Amino acid sequence: MARLLRSATWELFPWRGYCSQKAKGELCRDFVEALKAVVGGSHVSTAAVVREQHGRDESVHRCEPPDAVVWPQNVEQVSRLAALCYRQGVPIIPFGTGTGLEGGVCAVQGGVCVNLTHMDRILELNQEDFSVVVEPGVTRKALNAHLRDSGLWFPVDPGADASLCGMAATGASGTNAVRYGTMRDNVLNLEVVLPDGRLLHTAGRGRHFRKSAAGYNLTGLFVGSEGTLGLITATTLRLHPAPEATVAATCAFPSVQAAVDSTVHILQAAVPVARIVMMDACNRYSKLNCLVAPTLFLEFHGSQQALEEQLQRTEEIVQQNGASDFSWAKEAEERSRLWTARHNAWYAALATRPGCKGYSTDVCVPISRLPEIVVQTKEDLNASGLTGSIVGHVGDGNFHCILLVNPDDAEELGRVKAFAEQLGRRALALHGTCTGEHGIGMGKRQLLQEEVGAVGVETMRQLKAVLDPQGLMNPGKVL
Repeated sequence: MARLLRSATWELFPWRGYCSQKAKGELCRDFVEALKAVVGGSHVSTAAVVREQHGRDESVHRCEPPDAVVWPQNVEQVSRLAALCYRQGVPIIPFGTGTGLEGGVCAVQGGVCVNLTHMDRILELNQEDFSVVVEPGVTRKALNAHLRDSGLWFPVDPGADASLCGMAATGASGTNAVRYGTMRDNVLNLEVVLPDGRLLHTAGRGRHFRKSAAGYNLTGLFVGSEGTLGLITATTLRLHPAPEATVAATCAFPSVQAAVDSTVHILQAAVPVARIVMMDACNRYSKLNCLVAPTLFLEFHGSQQALEEQLQRTEEIVQQNGASDFSWAKEAEERSRLWTARHNAWYAALATRPGCKGYSTDVCVPISRLPEIVVQTKEDLNASGLTGSIVGHVGDGNFHCILLVNPDDAEELGRVKAFAEQLGRRALALHGTCTGEHGIGMGKRQLLQEEVGAVGVETMRQLKAVLDPQGLMNPGKVL
């Protein structure tokens, strides 16, 4: 396929001589030397082991290595790399921390992987305006460590210590979304290198306003574009005041229905919960002593007085739904242990079946339909014969079914795919979405078509064609 695509490119653009006659993995020496001339010889690799490391993420999708990996040091180099690849018809695959779950970094047509982790500066902090500008190598943990003494923090927390620009590219969210929103709510501006090397500031250079009615929402277009429209080289983020006090809680329930009902009732009662998560498989891995039962993990932010009121109201609600083993954690160390368990849910599931890969579904439905779909999914999982568990930040209607699969077992892979597609279609039937935060990647393109319809997909294709007419940006993803 890569050879055919490059042959087609040669017919359309006959002056491209570097790579169009080469098979995947065989970039011309002259082209590799041109890459080195941009970023330096030590920042280019064609070694098989390096390419394989950059051809996979945390998903079940098989490794698809790029032909070369480059590490630019600044936006000017990214721009020159993009222009070089554009002139020669070479695919470009952006790479951050590689923690994605939908095969977003797989180089399905070969090409050049642009690893952006060396660009790791916090460029500008505006404390009075509650905003910060970061390069793609800055992760969420690194940013919050930098902010520790400022009284501010960035709350979007997908679990993995992901790149903040990568989180913008996938439209990530996390356990705090119920109170603080997703990346779509917290990105104010983006610096993007377009496929031909031009530099775009989606809200205007240096701007970090809270709202605008000026023209099309270009920032929103690139958030969630999964590297298919350009390379994000800086993002301006909305910051939030660090909470005065924080309390975490856990409570077990007799059934999934009771746990989800409590979630809905807490939200309907307007309790300003910061996080509300359900899971049932982390005890052994994270050394917790919770009951082996559907369990809610909650967290509250605010003043001491406000927290007391929130705790009292929440306790009343969950007890009405049959909660037991109810406990609060006010000390930072204990809270950290509880949320580490949530963030280790992926690895906890993998630990139940060593040697297997994980696949995580990612549906999101209106909260009123959450009990119905979670209960049905639990029943389907039990009936399927697959190994898995349910975990999710159910406060925003998003949950994950973490399935374990032997990647060498084609029959089991087929059953996992069928289960995931069935769940995705059930979410669509309940007016939800096939992906709340992981993105479309390689595996959900058909579900995307069913979700937005033929006109929606065609509109996306037209936008893609305008910005990336040669189809070089992360091909094989989303559309």
